[in-house]
Amino acid sequence: MQMNINNTNYEVLTSQDIAHIERAVDKTSLTMPLVAVYCGSRSGNDEIYEKAARDLGRALAENGLGLVYGGASIGLMGAVADEVINAGAQAVGVIPTFMLKHEIAHEQLTRLHLTDTMHTRKTVMAEYADAFVTLPGGLGTLEEIMEIATWRQLYQHEKPMIILNINGFYDKLIEHLKYTTEQGFMKQQDLDRLVVCNTIDE
Repeated sequence: MQMNINNTNYEVLTSQDIAHIERAVDKTSLTMPLVAVYCGSRSGNDEIYEKAARDLGRALAENGLGLVYGGASIGLMGAVADEVINAGAQAVGVIPTFMLKHEIAHEQLTRLHLTDTMHTRKTVMAEYADAFVTLPGGLGTLEEIMEIATWRQLYQHEKPMIILNINGFYDKLIEHLKYTTEQGFMKQQDLDRLVVCNTIDE
């Protein structure tokens, strides 16, 4: 199946395609490792969040790293992608077709994938990624980092996972995860694999 966006035809990746994920995701033409960034399609109420997204984008590019993310041009998602692209690094976007009604796909990406479902989107992003970084965001962002942490717990990957706790945004989440561990519902080693940083420089 194909979809046309701005006079360009895109193949829509489906759940059948990701049954053979190595065929659906071609990394051979990429010249740098990609970091998956999970973050909001909104900018939040404090300008510190957008600044952090832009700082992260520049930092990735300066360290020879590219981006794989949700493909939008708005909110923190757009901010981090803009800086990666402006700094000359590669950026891959992955967005479900139904979300094109709500989020505008970025037009300057190295590569844009359309998918049939959220699950396909997350699987494609995870395949591209060599590491995962989480900026502030809403329900979707929380769901993404918790799912990728669950995949690590179940030995589905061994890639680094970082929570960027900008402005103390994730303090309560971190507190809850510690409590979950204390109550015996999570192993300490799985908690420790979620590396928490309070600044980009960390």
